[in-house]
Amino acid sequence: MKAAPPPDGQRRRTDLLPPWPAQAMRALLDGDPDSIRDGDPLPLGWHWLYFRQPVRASHLGPDGHERRGAFMPDVGLPRRMWAGGELRARSPVRIGEPAELRSEIREVKEKRGKSGRLVFVTVGHALHQGDRACVEEEQVIVYREARQPRDVRGHAQSIPRPDPQPADHAANPAADWTRTFTPTPVTLFQFSALTYNGHRIHYDHPYATESEGYPGLLVHGPLTALLLLDAARRHGGASPASFRYRALAPLFADEPITLVGRPESGRPGRGGPGSTVVEALGPSGTIAMRGLVV
Repeated sequence: MKAAPPPDGQRRRTDLLPPWPAQAMRALLDGDPDSIRDGDPLPLGWHWLYFRQPVRASHLGPDGHERRGAFMPDVGLPRRMWAGGELRARSPVRIGEPAELRSEIREVKEKRGKSGRLVFVTVGHALHQGDRACVEEEQVIVYREARQPRDVRGHAQSIPRPDPQPADHAANPAADWTRTFTPTPVTLFQFSALTYNGHRIHYDHPYATESEGYPGLLVHGPLTALLLLDAARRHGGASPASFRYRALAPLFADEPITLVGRPESGRPGRGGPGSTVVEALGPSGTIAMRGLVV
């Protein structure tokens, strides 16, 4: 795997896509790791396990991420959270074949919320194998001000929404399916290792509670998204073609996550017939992530 320096907010990385990271992810989800082999299609979103580049220790920020300015812009705010995104499958990503990930900074937008200044950074990704466009993606990362004394669970820690939610919870019928997953600290450690994510809120309890003011270790936004995609695949019988989602509130280690799915209402501008609204609920029933699977 190699990476070129990012000219004007752009970066390209290549990888061979070996089976092992996907096998490890399948095991993390309590599935049979040997069920994924060379030549199999990679589930939607699982490219997050690949294209990892080593970062020198001196180039890391105090939160464990690569210092801003190398690729992500330096917006002068210390706290980073995954706010949402969209994934679109164009053709199968084949395990064991070379692939290239092309990334670019598409938008930097500043807003003000109840917790102060916010900067939303939209990053575009395109995954190619040979001459095939395989996956198109947009990620939205939000940067926030340092923790304030009033930050408490379920209030200032909730993630601001840059866009309307994918669906209206009140208008949806009862859930078609539910599934429960309880992430442990080991789960978070393994996912951090698989995605080469050094963000300390996921494994450093003193940092998460004392520096950032959370009540415990946070579940990764991408992990929650992959849990929803996996649940939708299990109940739908096929890999989703697209997934649009928003993170709405944090989830924490050792607390059960309820994954639910219900048919989309089919209103204009939504997913239409055959689409499924999926939600990840915290132990109190708070919607932590909501998405639309097609």
